[in-house]
Amino acid sequence: MRMLFAALLTLVLGASFAAGSPAAPPLRGQVLEVVDAGQYTYLRLKTHDGETWAAVNHASVAKGAQVTIQNPMLMTHFESKTLKKTFDRIYFGTLTGTATVAPGAAAMSPHAGAASAPEIAVVKVPKATGPDARTVAEVFAQKAQLKNKTVVVHGAVVKFLPNIMGKNWLHLRDGTGSAADGTNDLLVTTKQVAKVGDIVTAKGVAHIDVDLGMGYSYKVLIEDATITR
Repeated sequence: MRMLFAALLTLVLGASFAAGSPAAPPLRGQVLEVVDAGQYTYLRLKTHDGETWAAVNHASVAKGAQVTIQNPMLMTHFESKTLKKTFDRIYFGTLTGTATVAPGAAAMSPHAGAASAPEIAVVKVPKATGPDARTVAEVFAQKAQLKNKTVVVHGAVVKFLPNIMGKNWLHLRDGTGSAADGTNDLLVTTKQVAKVGDIVTAKGVAHIDVDLGMGYSYKVLIEDATITR
C-alpha cells in the first residue's frame, strides 16, 4: 500500500494507535498569518527553526498569538484545492496554546486516533449480509485471513475527517469489539461523504499491520471503500 504522506506517513487515523506509540513533539510558534479556508485554518508560524505552515480544524486565531500544535504531522507537496495553493511543507495537528480554539475543534490529522472519536451512543448495529460481511470485531479477529481482501462492514460513523490527501477518513463502530484494545473502532477511507451518526455499509479492501511512520502503526485499515446507507 502506497504511503499517503509524501515523506513521513501514509496518513491519518488508524482504527487504533499502537500501544506505546511515541507522540511527535509539539510545534510551537508565533502566528504571522492566518488563512481560513472552509473547515480548516492555515497558520504561518515563526518557530525557532524558521517559518513554517500549519493547518488545524477551523479556529479563531489572532495574528501575533503564541500557539502550540500538538501531534504535528508533516506533509510535503500538499495541495489545497480551496486555496489553490501547494505547500512544500505543512504540519497538520491539534491547536492548543493562547489562541482561541473554536468549540468542538478536533484534530484533523487522522492520527488523532480512535480514542479521540466522539463518545456518541452506539447501539449494536446489525451485521451486513453476504460472504464478505464482517462485524468490526470480526475484522480485527480475522485480519490475517482478510489481508488484501474485500470486506463489508455495517456500522455507525463516529468520526469523519474530509479531504485529507484526496480522501475522506471515517471511523466505524457497530457495538462489537473492545475499547480496551481498540477492536471496537475501524478506520475506513473513501471518496464519499458521511457525517457522524450515520449508519452506513462500507465495502473496501482490508490492509493490515499498516505502518505510517513516525512511530504510528495500525492493526487494520479499510481502503477505497464505497459507502451506502
